[in-house]
Amino acid sequence: MIDRVLKYSLLLGYGYFSFLLLLITLQYVPLDLDVAFLRIKQEEIAKGYYQIAFFTHVYTSIFLMLFAGFQFFVKLNKENYYWHKLSGRLYVFTILFLSGTSGLIMSYHANGGWIAKTSFLILSVLWIYFTAKSWTCAVKGQIAEHRKYAIRSFALTLSAVSLRLFKYIVVFLFHPPPMDTYRIVAWMGWIFNLLLAEIIIYNKFKK
Repeated sequence: MIDRVLKYSLLLGYGYFSFLLLLITLQYVPLDLDVAFLRIKQEEIAKGYYQIAFFTHVYTSIFLMLFAGFQFFVKLNKENYYWHKLSGRLYVFTILFLSGTSGLIMSYHANGGWIAKTSFLILSVLWIYFTAKSWTCAVKGQIAEHRKYAIRSFALTLSAVSLRLFKYIVVFLFHPPPMDTYRIVAWMGWIFNLLLAEIIIYNKFKK
């Protein structure tokens, strides 16, 4: 009973935050160069390659929540094995060739100076690496390793959510200047997730 309540609570929370990310994405539909976050990125958005990277990242990342949700919240069995493989392939392709690579380009132009840029650069590299390792391990039949790297990849995918949550928490508790807040959550948003992922992996796969 408790496990079922926890599962549905997590699913409800996941759906809620996915909806919030969808609302953020819809701010840029139709394509607009002077709305929301881009209002403070006018110098960068004037660069053609940054425009491509930004809108690729924004328009594709929301689909990762759908693909990953199927991977982690739908029980794997014979009936849905095909959909598990399909959503997994779409998830991997989106990160390796769209969301992850565009995020890597955007990290060079992140607000917050070298502190934030370094954080987003590491995040992007690890996101791509964990996702690629998850795929190669699956192809090799190394299922346990595949699942471990998939959990790590998913943890970094969720940094889009946790970064915003930590922003509200840090501002509410400490009231730092906006750019200091951004530097702090740039690191907290993914390090916390990755530490939590390692705890889950340890407990799930320990002998």
